[in-house]
Order: sequence, then structure tokens, then C-alpha cells
Amino acid sequence: MTMRLDRELTPAELESFAGELEALRRETLADLGEADARYIRRVRSVVRLCCWSGRALLMLGWFPPTWLLGSLLLGLGKILENMELGHNVMHGQYDWMNDPELSGRRYEWDIVGPGDFWRHTHNHLHHTWTNVIGMDDDVGYGLLRLFPEQRWKPFYRWQPLWVTLQALLFQYAVAIQHLRLDKWYKGRISGDEVRPLVRQFGLKLLRQWLKDYALFPLLALAIGANALAVLAGNALANLLRNLWTFLVIFCGHFTERAAVFAKESVVGESRGHWYLRQLRGSSNLQGGKLFHILTGNLSHQIEHHLFPDLPARRYAELAPRVREIAARYGQVYNTGWLSAQFAGVLKRIWIYRLPPQSPAQ
Repeated sequence: MTMRLDRELTPAELESFAGELEALRRETLADLGEADARYIRRVRSVVRLCCWSGRALLMLGWFPPTWLLGSLLLGLGKILENMELGHNVMHGQYDWMNDPELSGRRYEWDIVGPGDFWRHTHNHLHHTWTNVIGMDDDVGYGLLRLFPEQRWKPFYRWQPLWVTLQALLFQYAVAIQHLRLDKWYKGRISGDEVRPLVRQFGLKLLRQWLKDYALFPLLALAIGANALAVLAGNALANLLRNLWTFLVIFCGHFTERAAVFAKESVVGESRGHWYLRQLRGSSNLQGGKLFHILTGNLSHQIEHHLFPDLPARRYAELAPRVREIAARYGQVYNTGWLSAQFAGVLKRIWIYRLPPQSPAQ
């Protein structure tokens, strides 16, 4: 099903390809400065404004305009915090500012998964072994068969149901991924290794639940507001954030033209082949400036995978140059509108739920 027409590159071409991308990265690093710092501080301020104004409006109760606006503002704040602030900061994109609140190693975001979990499973494993089956746990997240190269298992028959639950509860799915419960169940790791992770997850989960589903509803009761309206608004905001994050991430990795790789292909991998793998395994989304901001600029997933430590706001200006380099080396630059890319994701989910011998494949 993967439809790609990339030209294979010689070792010399791979070296040249990597050199051009490295030069682009160095050029951008040298240009970072006050405009980038001002931008991320502005994002941080907008996140706070959206969240606190949303929570204030929810205190007014079930009156439809204010309750809906409050829920949407809180959801917007959570989306921006998750995508454009938390994700990008934790990649170390703003470490050069030496701002403790924007430190990639210390930032703790507003979801149930601890930041340390994400820094390992995403920053280290996923970005190092992007789309390598058996090394990148993000390929199907252990629940889905999205490529014919994945070995079929009977429970994949029900993956339309699994992916629906995953989308609704995406922050929990991302957090649990790091616990390695499948390896514990199979006896590959011990309970002593899992217990500290479960404890860390439990503490972060408790913190998030207390904030959204206890603290603010109790505050509503204390001031004579409708606690149930506040509780429901918080739940809707978290649901909106879950669904949007799921949509953006799946459309950046599992579209119709995204490629996967065997473990053998990365043995002795050169820097040029690593760059090539990032390009072939990623998918971009077309849209306007506001759309890109709402995705955390992960609508430029190709540029993010090539340059994960560069401020994401720079990806839009890098994209045309990356696309031109890819074209000169005969590589497909996988981009499309959100609707088209998501249609490709849904097609994969539906087709690869069946075993390989099925006529549908």
C-alpha cells in the first residue's frame, strides 16, 4: 500500500544530502535570537490567558455561551501548551535561552504522562529510530497494525475500536506506553523495574485529576458556582486536546505514503541514511499560519524529524528549502491537506486489520 517513488541514493549522494541538511541546520542555529525568545514567551502568555479566562468563564455555570466558550478557551490553552509549548520546549529547542521555565530537561507539561516518560520514549527512542519496526514503539503504539511489514495478530481485527479508544484517551495511551507493561507481562522485564514507573505515573495522574476534577470544581462550590459545569468543562477541554493531538500525530506518521524500515536497514547507518529515513517516514500537513501554530508546527513533521532541536516556528521557512533539496535527490516530499492525509491513515487502519492473506490486501 505504501506508494513512494523515491530514488535510491549512492553513498556519495547520501553524504552530500546530509551535508546540505546539516548546513541548513547550522545556518538556522546561528540565526536564533530575540525574535525566537519573544515568540515562545508570547506563546506561554497566550496559554496562561486562555486557560485562566476559560476557567473563569466556566465558573459562570451552564449558561450556553459562557460554558461553551470557557470550555473551548480552556481546550485551546491545553492544546497550545501541549503542542507548541510543552512538546517543543522538551525537545530542548529553547535551552539556549537559559530560562528555567523553558528548560527541556525540567519542563513538566499539563497531561497525565510525566515529562521524563516523553523525553525517553519520544525524544530518544522515536526520534532516533523513526519508523523502524521493533525499535520505534510509536509504530502502531502496540495496538495497531498500520503497515504490511508488521506481523499480524488476531486482536488487530478490532483495531478500528482500539484506535477510537486511543484517540479519546490519547494522553493516557502516551503515558502508559512508557510503562512497558507488555514486556513485564511476557517476563522480559521484572516487577522491580516496572514499579517505580507505575508509581511515577500514578503521582502525575493524581496531580492532574486533582487539578481538573477536584480543585476547580471545589473552588466553584466555595464561591457558589456550579461545580458540575466546571467539571464537565474541564473534561471537554481535555477531550478536545486528546483528539487534536491524536489527529496531528497520526497524520504526521501513518499516512498512505509514509514508509517503515526493518531493523537490518539501520545497522551501521550513516548520517545521510538517518536523514533519508526521517524524510521518508514523515508526512506534512498544508494550512495557514494559525493551523501550523495549533499543531505545534508538527504540520511540518518532515522538518521536525530532520531538525528536532530547532525552534518549531522556524520550520515554515525551512520547508521550501527542504522540499527543494529532496526534489534534487529524487525523494518524495510527502505533504497534503489534513483531510487527505487523515483519509490515508483511516485506510491503513481499515485494510491492515485483516491478515495478509485476505483478498482486501
